[in-house]
Amino acid sequence: MFKLDPQTIKQWKRFRSIKRGYWSALILVTLIVLSCFAELYVNNRALIVSYEGKWYFPTYAGKILPGSMFGLGDDYISETNYRDLKQKFKEEDKGNWVIMPLVPFGPEETDGDHIFESPSLETKHFLGTYDAGRDVLAALVYGFRTAMAFALILLVCTYIAGICIGCLMGYWGGAFDLLFQRLIEIWNTVPFLYVIMIVASVLSRSFWTLLGVMVFFGWTTMTWNMRTSTYKEKAREYVSAASALGASNTRIIGSHILPNTISVIVTFIPFSIAGGIAALTALDYLGFGLPPDQASWGNLLKIGTANLQSGWIVTSVTVSLIVVLLMVTYVGEAIREAFDPKKFSYYE
Repeated sequence: MFKLDPQTIKQWKRFRSIKRGYWSALILVTLIVLSCFAELYVNNRALIVSYEGKWYFPTYAGKILPGSMFGLGDDYISETNYRDLKQKFKEEDKGNWVIMPLVPFGPEETDGDHIFESPSLETKHFLGTYDAGRDVLAALVYGFRTAMAFALILLVCTYIAGICIGCLMGYWGGAFDLLFQRLIEIWNTVPFLYVIMIVASVLSRSFWTLLGVMVFFGWTTMTWNMRTSTYKEKAREYVSAASALGASNTRIIGSHILPNTISVIVTFIPFSIAGGIAALTALDYLGFGLPPDQASWGNLLKIGTANLQSGWIVTSVTVSLIVVLLMVTYVGEAIREAFDPKKFSYYE
């Protein structure tokens, strides 16, 4: 049966006692979970359509349902406009009905009748619209999901590379350590923004292209931190004792050194996530991030600052960005306090 060790329990209790960080973590986890199911409440496709006794689920149908399926004419072969279909069924009053999400607009859907429209309950553009009539709230929700996915995948990739290389540099030392030190120094002199500009001009801008470039440059920070921590732990007596008892290098690193460097790994996680979100937003704002037709906070901020007369755009995205980054920072401060090695240590 799985059971937490006493130190982990103490660290968890310490984290929960820091209310600002604890509640920020709960809110962030809730927002991430909700964003994973954003299609259920922010979407231009209906959740359920009941037509002539049959039920359809367009949101997760996995294919486009043409209007001809719902009596809109045999020549209606494009995707159904479910908002219009709902109104049509309501006027006909034949027992057919449509259930739409709370926000019945997609993140990339255009609405030519409501371009740069202020927030309105009547049109259900609750935070207004921006260029081409796209819904601000839809862009915020899907932009948050994209930003968090980008930051978390970037975190995993850079941490895997950084932890592995950093531990080996610190444990083996010698020529291996010296080689990677010089390599990292050269790596860090490469101008990141110029590389992004070149990649954006040569390759098509996409989520994975941008992520690859960020991973290419982002692994060195964790590598330096793990190298330093591993050097420090390697000099302790428990490592010498394990080596004298015949423990393999893999066992010494995995079972002895890594548990004592966990505080370094964990405390940097929230700040790395905040850095990933900020980096994606900045690159989108500068025009080197995601495609312009893909909903993102950076693109929304760029459009908002270019159209300050439509103040609801820049206000919405700025407040959202500040709140999310503050919560991530509060979580990071709480984790750093809870995992402070001066308070808790595996080896005295």
